[in-house]
Amino acid sequence: MEKQEIMERVQEIFRDVFDNEDIVISDETNSDCIEDWDSLTNIQLVVAIERSFGIRFTSAEIPSWKNVGDMVDCIKGKL
Repeated sequence: MEKQEIMERVQEIFRDVFDNEDIVISDETNSDCIEDWDSLTNIQLVVAIERSFGIRFTSAEIPSWKNVGDMVDCIKGKL
């Protein structure tokens, strides 16, 4: 799966989790860019991404992400 395909899928997950069809993400998007992105929604994002892609993240991977680009690179590495 190409990075752009992963990004499109992750964007749909963000829209579902935040219940906002207007959210547009990029590699640089981080929790400071989305008002409601807190620790609870971060967990919801992780679980939704794991289910959608059929993967599991380690407890060390998640805190290492600085932005959506890091998250997408991690997903790509697991596919």
